[in-house]
Amino acid sequence: MADLQEQLGKLCPEAQIDTTGEWPLLTIENTKWHDTAKLLKEQLHFDQLMALVGLDWGDKLGVMYYLTNTQSGDIIHIKVEAENRDKPYIYSISDLWAVANYQEREAYDFYGIIFVNHPDMRRFFLRNDWVGHPLRKDYDANPELNPIRLEDETNEDYTCRYVENEEGKIEKIEGKVFDDDEYVINFGPQHPSTHGVMRYRVSLDGEIVKKVDVVSGYIHRGIEKMCESLTYPQTLLYPERMDYMAAHINRHCLCLCIEKAMGIEVPHRAELIRLMMDELMRLSSHLLSYGCLTMDQGATTAFFYAFRDRELIYDIFDRTCGARMSMSYSTIGGVVADVHPDFIKDVRHACDVIEKNLKEYHQLFTGNVIARNRMIGVGLLSKEDAINYSITGPSGRASGCHCDVRKTHPYSLYDEFEFDEVVREEGDSMARYMVRMDEMVQCIKILRQACDKLEQEGEQGEYIAKVPKMIKLPAGHWYQQVEASRGAFGVYIESDGDSKPFQKPTRMHFQTPCFNLIGVVDLTCRDNMIADLITITASIDFVIPDIDR
Repeated sequence: MADLQEQLGKLCPEAQIDTTGEWPLLTIENTKWHDTAKLLKEQLHFDQLMALVGLDWGDKLGVMYYLTNTQSGDIIHIKVEAENRDKPYIYSISDLWAVANYQEREAYDFYGIIFVNHPDMRRFFLRNDWVGHPLRKDYDANPELNPIRLEDETNEDYTCRYVENEEGKIEKIEGKVFDDDEYVINFGPQHPSTHGVMRYRVSLDGEIVKKVDVVSGYIHRGIEKMCESLTYPQTLLYPERMDYMAAHINRHCLCLCIEKAMGIEVPHRAELIRLMMDELMRLSSHLLSYGCLTMDQGATTAFFYAFRDRELIYDIFDRTCGARMSMSYSTIGGVVADVHPDFIKDVRHACDVIEKNLKEYHQLFTGNVIARNRMIGVGLLSKEDAINYSITGPSGRASGCHCDVRKTHPYSLYDEFEFDEVVREEGDSMARYMVRMDEMVQCIKILRQACDKLEQEGEQGEYIAKVPKMIKLPAGHWYQQVEASRGAFGVYIESDGDSKPFQKPTRMHFQTPCFNLIGVVDLTCRDNMIADLITITASIDFVIPDIDR
């Protein structure tokens, strides 16, 4: 920390640097932000933008950025405020970190922050005729202002960007998403192979994809806005409803963030149970990914094989949690109840069956000549692009990135377990598929070790810590990330330290891996066949509610 602080002080002499928190916090003036960001990336190798959080502090609007050095693992966060609330301009960094393209559009959509020099300053989730920016504290939610519209949204190719002219003033320049002579087809939002209500507008040259414009927001539920009106225990419900195939993991992350802020120490037994549930969830998710990718290519039998084996895991969830999908099992301080008496026996049985059947999965699909022709060399994503777009999880590791949060920034009890980080170098659809297949083997390896540990402990130890009846966080902000099924999932919480009995978060943001994954749809699909779009997006493996939130 001392060396990093010294480096930051030399590189950013005009920045305010606070090292009292978990990571160094830099407060930088907006006019100096872009130049400073470039130095941080090029000279200190903060090459990954981990999160971009729009914020409303009442008197000012701004952004909190989280940057990671993928070589050293160092993390810093930067606070940048817009000078004027009525015209909130912040300089874009989308030319430095490509992932900022969609993230800045999200901040514009919900806060009205205009990112100067951003190439495509459109709304991302809301209709283009929406009035106002809903996450602002002064947003007028009067339904007369924004009535429920029954007419379809108009499909406009209009876009714009804001640039600084020679006189130093910001001016708006209008543009178009597609040229007039481009042949554009609509793909989704009801197409079964978009894996949910996701829509692409695809520009074609014959059958070759030239550009993909992602249209999202069809099931956006305003989760982050709702969390501002809920107590902390009430917010635990919502991360499960994002990536429902990472329900345990996402909820675990929010619990960890709250526990970090309150200084709560979770009992070892409780954390071990949480970890086992996370790995069962990851195993179930990868089975579903296998089933969906194979079915998208016509292998219906493989789809049913995957669903057959997932039932073993869902039976475990049902017996322990009382539910199969939205389990609501982790809670602040531990888990809501101890595991079922047959939990260890059931987990061992599931591991044995799935490990045995994985060989059959490979025989059925992996070696199939049609599958190999459709996946090998298709949808290439380089390591540099994966880092630039902050692609984590199996899709990032398939491009050679060592980005497993369980290894890079261990949390929970993962440092007690022996397992391998599965990394491949090819960066194609086959590599993304194979990483998930190999990670299932590692999930089983972790679960067997965890069964041994839980068996050795017997019934000793508590499954939940003693926590205050009223959950209150001190004034401050915290960020926690975990390795979810599809990549790094992060939770940002800001609290004003309100002393009221039922304290609510000032801001809660969920940095989901799938939101980053759709950022490379255009990149990976360009110059491939339109039929390859199905294979590529299935191999990327995003879940739509995790994008929309």
